Amino acid sequence: RWNWNRRTGAEGLPRGIVQTSSDMFLRPLWDPAANRAIPKNKNDRHKALLAMAVGISQMQNVDVMARKFLNESYTVMLFHYDGNVDGWRSLEWSDKAIHIVAPNQTKWWFAKRFLHPSVVAIYDFIFLWDEDLGVENFDPRRYIDIMVSEGLEITQPALDPDLSTDIHHRITIRNKMTKVHR
Repeated sequence: RWNWNRRTGAEGLPRGIVQTSSDMFLRPLWDPAANRAIPKNKNDRHKALLAMAVGISQMQNVDVMARKFLNESYTVMLFHYDGNVDGWRSLEWSDKAIHIVAPNQTKWWFAKRFLHPSVVAIYDFIFLWDEDLGVENFDPRRYIDIMVSEGLEITQPALDPDLSTDIHHRITIRNKMTKVHR
């Protein structure tokens, strides 16, 4: 049986490094005053998190997606499965994103380890997307408004059969006659 109060291996770490909980707020380790900037009020919560497993070959498409979410002041988290983080530094928003690296892992491997309920509890919406999703006409705020108005808790953007050649499940095909389909 594991003793959660005993943190083997943490004895040599500076005081304050080991915590019982975590969050997604970026702050320097050397500035304890930075902790005061963390929202305590539910009304100050981040609205949405966009998390994606990404490789450098899809950087251009990910750039388009990330800009749409960052324009709404949402959080962007990139899981780098190819080990290449430095290649993303040229994007103006790269320093605002959270980067996690583990070569040769999948979106679900990253999600299980880094999207723990205690960490993502500050978000009202979590988007766990594939890096190759087309978002030319996507508006995150409108999408969330539709989710809320329709009472949806789990959603997936529909695929346009005229534009998508890789439709694997018929339920994902867009019904142009309705706003949503279940």
